Amino acid sequence: MKNIWIAALALLSIGVGAQEEGNSGIEWMTFEEAVALHEEGDPRMVFIDVYTDWCGWCKRMDATTFSNPEVAAFMNEHFLNVKLDAEQRETITFRGHDFNFVNSGRRGYHELAANLLQGRLSYPTVVFLDSDFNMIQPVPGYQQVPQFLMIAEYIGDGHYTNTPWDEFKNSQQSEESEG
Repeated sequence: MKNIWIAALALLSIGVGAQEEGNSGIEWMTFEEAVALHEEGDPRMVFIDVYTDWCGWCKRMDATTFSNPEVAAFMNEHFLNVKLDAEQRETITFRGHDFNFVNSGRRGYHELAANLLQGRLSYPTVVFLDSDFNMIQPVPGYQQVPQFLMIAEYIGDGHYTNTPWDEFKNSQQSEESEG
């Protein structure tokens, strides 16, 4: 009887491990963890999902776009992926400056979120930074998988450095219609 329990537990743990492997999504980290990896020499660009706990569209983007296997694979390969609560109260120090929570209105906001969103506090907004944490582009609003992947590939594959967005978008859409 004891051997049956051991075998059952072994099978259960194998099944759970396989399930976790198959369900791997975007590997999220804190802003501070991304800075530390950058300082250790990680060459990837930075992607920041700026969200709030009360934002329904943020939750929907987590459940749909960010849980898509193709999105997760691309993002994990090309970016350090950061989740930033726009209303968090903890101080974040970056480049010698302390970014703090500002108690304003009903909820308040975090100065780093306001800085990244260029003062336009709208959620969800995703922000793309280059590998030295310089702004490439904030992108406000809910993004479905195809639209998000096109934006991520435009930035992650470096097209943004030499191809205007409209030209890239048109070439991608014409490739899709031909395929």
